[in-house]
Amino acid sequence: MPYRLFLLDSPPRLVVDFAQVDFAGAEPDALAGNDLLGALRWGNFRPGWSRMVAELPGPYAVESAAQTTGDAPRLTIRLRPVRAEDFAPRGNALSALWDLPEPSAPPRRPPPEGALHVVLDPGHGGIDSGAIAAGVREADLMLSFARELRDKLLREGLEVTLTRSEDVFVGLEARMTAARAAGADLFISLHADALPAGQAAGTAIYVWDQNSDDTAARQLAERHDRADLLAGLDLQGTDDSIALTLMQLARTDTQPRSENIAAFLRSSFGQAGINMHRQPVKGAAFSVLKSPDIPSVLIELGFLTDPVDRENLLDTGWRANMAGAIADAVTDWASDDRTRRSLLRH
Repeated sequence: MPYRLFLLDSPPRLVVDFAQVDFAGAEPDALAGNDLLGALRWGNFRPGWSRMVAELPGPYAVESAAQTTGDAPRLTIRLRPVRAEDFAPRGNALSALWDLPEPSAPPRRPPPEGALHVVLDPGHGGIDSGAIAAGVREADLMLSFARELRDKLLREGLEVTLTRSEDVFVGLEARMTAARAAGADLFISLHADALPAGQAAGTAIYVWDQNSDDTAARQLAERHDRADLLAGLDLQGTDDSIALTLMQLARTDTQPRSENIAAFLRSSFGQAGINMHRQPVKGAAFSVLKSPDIPSVLIELGFLTDPVDRENLLDTGWRANMAGAIADAVTDWASDDRTRRSLLRH
């Protein structure tokens, strides 16, 4: 069983590649020592190879790696903790994220019928790297975080879809179309942008700015197949003014729900001790927030150009705290939203 292993940083991880190993049906909980790891994932890496990635609780060195052969070959890896200055990871950690497999751990419980369906949108991808600072690509960082957040939401019993699950380019409007096709109840776009030093720092939450609603809605009505604009509503054969009116009516319901999830996120971030921008909730005309029928928010997790934000974004503990805060806000909002909508029906 040919294999290779190496270490990565930001966060510390052990990566093991196996030739001709099929992980189908394997459970991370069955792996000896899994309780000592922050997270464990595995999957196909490239034809004929599989990859396992284990997050480590700190800097470690590989003390030994021994393989037994026979009917049931076994690979035993021994690690030992080392000082930070003695940690020897391989190359640029974020560049290696391009090849990481999807997390394989299933949700702790299957989503019940009618469970809230959240679509996570990792910003950028492929030829669109997004912001770049200190060798870190926003596209890689957001995909990695989206996978971590997905795991949190799955464990809460929610359904989750990603607009992209690898380093590929997806157009802005294609992201909205994918969310609508998945039957999204909530759309969350994830970013970590760059601005000149000193101009922006901390987490910020964006919702659609109603002041630019009319222009965006007209452009959508002209550029899209009308049946793709409002889920379950056939706009074929209607003129632009009718399509525009129907979209505005849909947003009178959706916009307050978007603003409400933003409020829950702000509260959850505050309770989790996450540093926020001086204006934590803002309105903006981002393309991915245009959907008139899906509550949508865009979260700037931080700004790669700010040294403190960048350090946070690469810290496994901070990311876990952020993912937990978002998951708490989503579940609390979902409960509140169901209550509000049931009262409206009465």
